[in-house]
Amino acid sequence: MIDLPYPLILASASPRRCQLLRTAGYEFTVSPPMLDEPAVPSMPVVAAAAWAEAMAYFKARSVALNNPKAIIIGADTIVNHNGTIIGKAKDETDARRILTTIFAGTSEVITGLAVLCPRQEKRVITHEKTTIVMRPMTEKELEDYIAADTWRDKAGAYALQEGHDKFLQSISGSESNVVGLPMEKLKKVLAMFLEKGNEASRPKCK
Repeated sequence: MIDLPYPLILASASPRRCQLLRTAGYEFTVSPPMLDEPAVPSMPVVAAAAWAEAMAYFKARSVALNNPKAIIIGADTIVNHNGTIIGKAKDETDARRILTTIFAGTSEVITGLAVLCPRQEKRVITHEKTTIVMRPMTEKELEDYIAADTWRDKAGAYALQEGHDKFLQSISGSESNVVGLPMEKLKKVLAMFLEKGNEASRPKCK
């Protein structure tokens, strides 16, 4: 864990992101962003990574406006499948459509990450990609999954951390990124917000 010079705020109410931070030993408070998230574009009018970064920034910025003496983490996770950006399912019908699409081949899980510190007049905006290959669900597995309601509020309508890794054939990249927060990259980014004099071992963010 990094000893930060200002209080840390997570601009997300996601219990999965909270758990990742707690497990890593960070002390933080939660302040969900007060903004309505736009629907992801139905056509690839913008690169998936750029969309995730923009959403992460807007979330962090909405919280930073009322917290000038803090370091704010914003994150947004989407799935890129064959050039189509997939966000959270709107309802059961949408979840069924999404699951039958992405559970048949290779997808990229992309988390946009934005860390802001108004007091330092500094911001870092980046993203992490993880490639996953899922096996198709049977009709019964799909209906059981829909009925369990675990698809709600999750990018791509699934959550590997909730026991659904039985559908995972392979993963390449950060596993925490699939959960919703790339912890390896976050640690590097937060190191950039250390006060001068504690920068000798500051890692670079790639």
